[in-house]
Amino acid sequence: MMENDMESGTLGLGAYQDKPRTFPNMRTKPYTPLIFRILFGINIRVLFILLLLGLGAIFYVGASTSPIIVFVISVCILSFLVAIYLTKWVLAKDEGPPEMVQIADAIRDGAEGFFRTQYGSISKMAMFLAVVILCIYLFRSTTPQQEASGLGRSTSAYITVASFLLGALCSGIAGYVGMWVSVRANVRVSSAARRSAREALQVATRAGGLSAIIVVGMAVIGIAVLYATFYVWLGVDSPGSMKVTDLPLLLVGYGFGASFVALFAQLGGGIYTKAADVGADLVGKVEQGIPEDDPRNPAVIADLVGDNVGDCAARGADLFESIAAEIISAMILGGTMAQRCKIADPSGFILFPLVVHSFDLVVSTVGIFSIRGTRETGVIAPVEDPMTILQKGYSLTIVLAVLAFGLSTRWLLYTDQAPSAWFNFALCGLIGIITAYIFVWIAKYYTDYKHEPVRILALSSSTGHGTNIIAGVSLGLESTALPVLVISVSIISAFWLGHTSGLVDEAGIPTGGLFGTAVATMGMLSTAAYILTMDMFGPIADNAGGIVEMSQQPESVREITDVLDAVGNTTKATTKGFAIGSAALASFLLFSAYMDEVSAFAREPFKQVDIAIPEVFVGGLLGSMLIFVFSAWACSAVGRTAQEVVNEVRRQFIERPGIMDYKEKPDYGRCVAIVASASLREMIKPGALAIISPIAVGFVFRILGYYTGQPLLGAKVVAAMLMFATVSGILMALFLNTAGGAWDNAKKYIETGALGGKGSEAHKAAVTGDTVGDPFKDTAGPSIHVLIKMLATITLVMAPIFL
Repeated sequence: MMENDMESGTLGLGAYQDKPRTFPNMRTKPYTPLIFRILFGINIRVLFILLLLGLGAIFYVGASTSPIIVFVISVCILSFLVAIYLTKWVLAKDEGPPEMVQIADAIRDGAEGFFRTQYGSISKMAMFLAVVILCIYLFRSTTPQQEASGLGRSTSAYITVASFLLGALCSGIAGYVGMWVSVRANVRVSSAARRSAREALQVATRAGGLSAIIVVGMAVIGIAVLYATFYVWLGVDSPGSMKVTDLPLLLVGYGFGASFVALFAQLGGGIYTKAADVGADLVGKVEQGIPEDDPRNPAVIADLVGDNVGDCAARGADLFESIAAEIISAMILGGTMAQRCKIADPSGFILFPLVVHSFDLVVSTVGIFSIRGTRETGVIAPVEDPMTILQKGYSLTIVLAVLAFGLSTRWLLYTDQAPSAWFNFALCGLIGIITAYIFVWIAKYYTDYKHEPVRILALSSSTGHGTNIIAGVSLGLESTALPVLVISVSIISAFWLGHTSGLVDEAGIPTGGLFGTAVATMGMLSTAAYILTMDMFGPIADNAGGIVEMSQQPESVREITDVLDAVGNTTKATTKGFAIGSAALASFLLFSAYMDEVSAFAREPFKQVDIAIPEVFVGGLLGSMLIFVFSAWACSAVGRTAQEVVNEVRRQFIERPGIMDYKEKPDYGRCVAIVASASLREMIKPGALAIISPIAVGFVFRILGYYTGQPLLGAKVVAAMLMFATVSGILMALFLNTAGGAWDNAKKYIETGALGGKGSEAHKAAVTGDTVGDPFKDTAGPSIHVLIKMLATITLVMAPIFL
């Protein structure tokens, strides 16, 4: 019987390949968000006129504010035109054979369906929170500055709510762009890999670059337009109205809106991607012994959808929120310092962060275009390591960023009071740029299998599952040391460079220290668009590998996508290191902005927080506890959802035995539906904990302070909570990100043929390590970056409740 089957070709891989390699048609109607449906429905001429009118209004408001704003908006619009060119370039690439296209369609449907539901839930929560903020601001006291400028409670309330909703909307659009690009680029990278490794690398990089440019450009233009609108609308700097140095505080709502959306996007997307990945690996690789992304695995489409919603959409929202929080905090500090030093024209100090990020768009675009395909199509070039090529692009971007940074400091931070101050601030920026470079190098050292730590981890897999877990945990714990030392050195050296810049207040006390740290943070983020490009490259390459495996392309094509995927893992780990470093610096800045705001409301100085006061110490403990409980809930959410996936995949293998012989099709849609509904359900609990905790703690201790005669107790306890949560969060995120990345690449290293290769006992142990590391590096770790900054922005917005 068996022989007859073999002769007639109905058994084994050959049979499956003789049939048309099609997949269950999961296509629903293509989804387009409402805002785009409305725009596409308008006549093209009318749309063009509306666009011109809109641009004219923006430029008019910008010109009425400052020529610097006009420069920033012009650069952003030019970079959007570059992004349109890149979109056309990427979409012009072919999608490959029909079997590739069908898999890509299934991935696109799953990603767009989940995105629609997830952002529907997030928008409802955002509207509810907007109402809460409105109520708080309508019934709070006003600051002396607001009274002097005639800014009433209701105006202040509506401004904060409007900027909160705008921040949330822009963050959502940034996420959507990230996902829209990745679900269209993945199949084009797979198709390019059939021709050459270099072309596949170029398509993946340009696709990542396109979403990076839009994300950074959106963050910058959003804040610039909001600032200019408030400037013109409130008649800033005219007699009896608000001073320009107080204006940046009105933008805090924008940062909070952005981090609110980013937190839920990161949680929901992270739970989705890792639950599907863990479920697919545990049953597919470990129990059934089939390769990764094998078409017989019922969870494989859910896993590939997860790369797009977890890594692309969520990371887009995360980096958007990082840049927004950092720009706003630096603008607040620049304004405060300019006011104290009585600088004649403070707009340069306030708008400096926007100019730095405009130059970031320019230098990163040059970096992205420096990665080219091979010249002649017929000539086979020697295969270069993709990481080396990306690193060359990064080095070029950094050199240009240093030059652009020096130029911007001389242009905007020169003042007659301290003629050499701009040079000190240029050095602060250089410190930030060097810090970013070192962070990228440290993350690469601990997570790339060319270096010793990952090889030692892989070696520990040869003695079993337990030793692999022990080695991975200890590697993660050790990897926190170098980044902390680097961050410490950069904060102190930037502070002292700022402190000795020669800028002093009326009493002759130096005041540039904190602004120096702010400039270092801007330096660190001055290549953010290129860093985000390297990050987006990872999931696009991963997806491309999945499409190649599922459509059963030749082994040589899979080898190319495997190399790109391993590089993608390293670039994702380096970006997370970069994100946590910038989160640490941005939180430090937002913390000082919070203390300034509290002293403005309380009408008494609030300079330091004394942790020897028992209540304040308790606030610190609660802050550290928050990080651990949040991480626990994020990881257990992945565990619970993965269990549902494992049970479903096992059920399909038992009930449809023909799956393993390619005779029956797995039900991919069932796994997609399970993961989507579970991740939306599971993201609420940790997200709510993060938002409610600081508000509840501040409110409880405010009441306690009222009865014990300590009027500032609520604000002090929240300050301690914020400090301790930031410190614990930085260490926890570094540990989770590095351990997870190292486990993943140790498995990849064994899969290259080392220590017995695929299917060996060492490989099985490495798969276990990778499974443990999945929720570490892609759910809990990245969510903590957002959590740290969201705690800082939420305390700024909610400060009136604590007093």
